[in-house]
Amino acid sequence: MSLSISTVLNLPFDEAVARTRAALSDQGFGILTEINVKDTLKTKIDVDMEEYLILGACNPPLAHRALGVNRQIGLLLPCNVVVRTDPANPSNSIVEAMNPELMVEVSGEPELASVAEDASVKLTAAIAALQAAASA
Repeated sequence: MSLSISTVLNLPFDEAVARTRAALSDQGFGILTEINVKDTLKTKIDVDMEEYLILGACNPPLAHRALGVNRQIGLLLPCNVVVRTDPANPSNSIVEAMNPELMVEVSGEPELASVAEDASVKLTAAIAALQAAASA
């Protein structure tokens, strides 16, 4: 099982971030948090790295369903979407979302399978929309 649902876009970082926000919104995800890892590491420990942004995306109906099965599942909700510059090719951006099936596998809660499937469909659609728009 893959850790993520991802794509590589031939887009600059800022444009990839904007398009990722729009693609997630189109699938019912809102952005609740944002962590600029590059800036944080530079500020806290004076380390340089490529652009790396963690978007805390949430689809409230899916989150509610999952939490209804097990309140601890908040620890595993597939909420983080990473947009980062490709270190091997800085003109590209990588967009990655956690594979929701991991939530079922790690928790051992079979009741979460339908939530994971629905989340996978939405996240895959968002990633596919990014790929299509970048290829057009």
